[in-house]
Amino acid sequence: MSGLRYGIIGAGMMGQEHIRNIALLEGATISAVSDPDPGMRSAARHLAGGADAFSDHRALLSADVCDAYLIAAPNDLHLPILRDVLATPKPVLVEKPLAIRSEDCRTVIQLAVGRTAPVWVAMEYRYMPPVAQLIADVHRGRVGDARMMAIREHRFPFLSKVGDWNRFNARTGGTMVEKCCHFWDLMRLVLRSDPVRVYASGGADVNHRDESYDGQRPDILDNGFVTLDFANGSRAMLDLCMFGEGSYWQEEVSVTGPLGRIDARVPGPARFSADGEERASEVEFSDRQTKRQEKAVIEVDPRILQAGDHHGSTFYQHQRFADLVRRGDGQPEVGLEDGFWSVLVGEAAEESARTGQAVSLEGRGP
Repeated sequence: MSGLRYGIIGAGMMGQEHIRNIALLEGATISAVSDPDPGMRSAARHLAGGADAFSDHRALLSADVCDAYLIAAPNDLHLPILRDVLATPKPVLVEKPLAIRSEDCRTVIQLAVGRTAPVWVAMEYRYMPPVAQLIADVHRGRVGDARMMAIREHRFPFLSKVGDWNRFNARTGGTMVEKCCHFWDLMRLVLRSDPVRVYASGGADVNHRDESYDGQRPDILDNGFVTLDFANGSRAMLDLCMFGEGSYWQEEVSVTGPLGRIDARVPGPARFSADGEERASEVEFSDRQTKRQEKAVIEVDPRILQAGDHHGSTFYQHQRFADLVRRGDGQPEVGLEDGFWSVLVGEAAEESARTGQAVSLEGRGP
């Protein structure tokens, strides 16, 4: 497949980030976009160079002018859209989270049974260059048998979206699903085990407290600590703060084993920094025996950084997805089971934060 034509379903902020990144891929074009909002639809059509535009995804599917579909609609719309898209024979890249409830993820898995075209879940944090380096180093045994993993994300609040859908648990699945599904996916990938127990403490303490939408106040968490136990005996922790936009690093990921520790440090998007400038990320290895540190600065092409807010990961993810589609065979690197687990853990973290009780995941796999 020399030319790869994408259809974008959901043309808001993330849909437009995907359009900018697809434009950097050789031989890839946007042939159609759909969104019920006229402003987003028009903006995406213009950004895509005059692609066909539809107000409904079903009209886009009926036009049959695409080789692959990308779903970037609000979280609660993923399941109904996937019911239609999975009925086609085309490859699909669906934004995270796969759905807002684990039971909905199970439904998606059933809908995809017997399907030959791949369904890839957009867990793009795997593809941030410093995080990808950390994953590779851990899996080649640099720290030995990884026993502990810690992720800190201190960042800006949730941004404004059309219809303010991201202010409410009912539409997002909750912060621990919407925002943190990336982290549960990374933990499971790096530690190479499934989680069996989740404990969370969280609150809505700073952001959105004075907001009201049709008389309803936002109910999403803006901070929390979460710990996970894994089946292989390893454990992991998340430290999340959604009012930490002054932090030098937006994400810090650490993995420790008997031989040492690896840290990946990622800056936030340049448009939210004090000087508006892009900064390099870094990876550091601390050797337990020699007590020495090795630090590497990770540079990313500025064009790729400027195409989105996720430190180049959206572009690198698209490279891998496009390669899979063009080959016409093979399995997605991030499949439906991965999408299921990331929602299940987020769902359990939301429950734990509400009840103050640890939540067991044993026997709850897909």
